[in-house]
Amino acid sequence: MAPRAEPPDGGWGWMVVLAAFFQSALVFGVLRTFGVFFVEFVAAFEEQAARVSWIASIGIAVQQFGSPVGSALSTKFGPRPVVMTGGILAAMGMLLASFATTLTHLYLSIGLLSGSGWALTFTPTLACLSRYFSHRRSLATGLALTGVGLSSFAFAPLFQWLLSHYAWRGALLLVSALSLHLVACGALLRPLFLADDPAVGGPGAQLSSLLHHGPFLRYTVALTLINTGYFIPYVHLVAHLQDLGWDPLPAAFLLSVAAISDLVGRVASGWLGDAVPGPVARLLVLWTSLTGVSLALFPVAEAPTALVALAVAYGFTSGALTPVAFSVLPELVGTGRIYCGLGLVQMVESIGGLLGAPLSGYLRDVTGNYTASFVVAGAFLLAGSGVLITLPHFFCFSAPTSRPQDLATEALDPQVPLPKEGLGED
Repeated sequence: MAPRAEPPDGGWGWMVVLAAFFQSALVFGVLRTFGVFFVEFVAAFEEQAARVSWIASIGIAVQQFGSPVGSALSTKFGPRPVVMTGGILAAMGMLLASFATTLTHLYLSIGLLSGSGWALTFTPTLACLSRYFSHRRSLATGLALTGVGLSSFAFAPLFQWLLSHYAWRGALLLVSALSLHLVACGALLRPLFLADDPAVGGPGAQLSSLLHHGPFLRYTVALTLINTGYFIPYVHLVAHLQDLGWDPLPAAFLLSVAAISDLVGRVASGWLGDAVPGPVARLLVLWTSLTGVSLALFPVAEAPTALVALAVAYGFTSGALTPVAFSVLPELVGTGRIYCGLGLVQMVESIGGLLGAPLSGYLRDVTGNYTASFVVAGAFLLAGSGVLITLPHFFCFSAPTSRPQDLATEALDPQVPLPKEGLGED
């Protein structure tokens, strides 16, 4: 394929959006509804909540910590074979998990093996999508990530139904079959070569420049804090509702309510990210702050109406922050470094994904309820918002909006570190 001067902003890019849609559904849709299995694992293995929470946390952490590997392999071989290999690993991990007899088996199969497959699928797919779009990047990312909301809506009651009819072992076998569709998603990722690609240097030069870039480092710290509290409802909300006396099926259905709101939030935020002038980071701070507040209010609500309202609020704001979070990164580092930048961000923020759910489970074991768990989760998101306001041009309302295609041309010399105060400056 001949190199293009700039991203096509469409064309085959919409097929990449379709692949990313199903890929996000089969990765994070499964992760976000894994709380349905949480109660079953606690009962089957007679373990504490904190220990069972490590299953999802290890999977999230491996997916994110292994992202640089997926990015480096995609840079060398292209995203297509990497994502297809990841799909096979993700399915194999779920298949082996159905034969588990101890929690350690689940740590290794779901956490390590499926997590490694997710690491080879998510980051290369999102990075490939970012290279196909510039002006409509936030909208394309929002549409692609709606797969998470739709699948969460469908998977939560589906998994609960599978558990009631086939038990957790049979349910995991069917989840393995679903995960194998990631191979088809990878087949749709046609590599795109841009004219600026040779100028950004190899992975080593890109890594060196990113590690000297202050705004990128602060952005990474912010996402790590956000990631620590982001997944808590999808791991422990069902258990929290059961503590309040809810039956398992209505509790799982509340996750579906949040998923519908999440879907609307992703599309609305993607459109606003391209339509509203100024840095996209401002929208990210707004949605992150509102998500933190809604999380902290969950222990206060006990009436079904209040819990449904909070689930809707949390779903919308948590869904809305995701597409703009991925759109901020190309504005900081340029499209030429998107594979390396996104992989590095995912690796560092895996610390939050690893510690978040076990910390929440530990607080539940110590206090006897999930009040402290949700309050602490909300505090982590609010702390991440505080770090995000330090990004370049956040308070500058007179500066024109920096477009990704302009920023990419300012970060071409691999021997020169990225400017300390952001790539959008003249």
